[in-house]
Amino acid sequence: MALFDMPLEQLERYAPPREEPADFDAFWEETLRETREHALDARFEPSDFGLATVETFDVTFNGYGGQPIKGWLLLPRGRTGPLPCVVEYIGYGGGRSFPIERLVWSSAGYANLVMDTRGQGSAWAPGDTPDPDGGSSPQYPGFMTRGILDPKDYYYRRVFTDGVRAVEAARSYPDIDSSRIAVSGASQGGGISLAVAGLDVSVRICMPDVPFLCSYLRATEITDSAPYSEIQRYCQVHRDKIDRVFKTLSYFDGVNFAPRAQADALFSVALMDDICPPSTVYAAYNHYAGPKQIRVWRYNHHEGGQTYQTLEKVKFLKDFWSTDGV
Repeated sequence: MALFDMPLEQLERYAPPREEPADFDAFWEETLRETREHALDARFEPSDFGLATVETFDVTFNGYGGQPIKGWLLLPRGRTGPLPCVVEYIGYGGGRSFPIERLVWSSAGYANLVMDTRGQGSAWAPGDTPDPDGGSSPQYPGFMTRGILDPKDYYYRRVFTDGVRAVEAARSYPDIDSSRIAVSGASQGGGISLAVAGLDVSVRICMPDVPFLCSYLRATEITDSAPYSEIQRYCQVHRDKIDRVFKTLSYFDGVNFAPRAQADALFSVALMDDICPPSTVYAAYNHYAGPKQIRVWRYNHHEGGQTYQTLEKVKFLKDFWSTDGV
């Protein structure tokens, strides 16, 4: 797809009014308080994948509702003290797979905790975490409409809470510097990163690549691509529930988490992206409260900058931590 959204000069100024529920903060405070009534119980079991320079651990911690969430922890061998940690979230449909696929951050000298995404991990990379609270109300196939008629039942309430608990699990590990946490991910992982940065303002760095889960209403109106098309098709059938759908989604919109986030941020956007349209990314970026930069990939689709963007993130992290006493 060629350029289909606003021109770049308009995107750079695009900050649409936010549709934020009056009880947005109270909703999330209650959600996290209820979750923290359950012990975190983070466990790190050594797991040998034959890597000479990286130690790997099979992680389990209790996320939303005290339910077990899987992950991986990767640490560089030969470390001499507590390390900054990149907590990483996965794109839509994928699972944690195997540590050998995620060696960048440990190779760069950081700890790396990769969170599995509940209920996912069967579309393009295997996962190991079920979603026990999957709900029984009708939904369009996929995850976008699971529990969509009530924010307390909505799927991403559980996922975003798991994301916050993943940060807490990372902080609990003795070889991780609990004051130096970054969150990162692409697409869905970028959306989770934004939410976590908004919910835990002590996170120091947020690096969302071509983030999903932002400006849902606009996304459903300008692209037919999945996963936003799941919401479109649900609304095609449930014509009388459209207002309820978007009221629920307003509790989970990256545009509403962005003004609460204080972390130094490096975003990326692809101007031909029909999965996460550029205006939805800029809507979150332009409302983002913390120090921020964005890398623009003019001729790319949802793949974004790929390795080029990874190099940008490595440099961004190195520069940040080098001036932060690392």
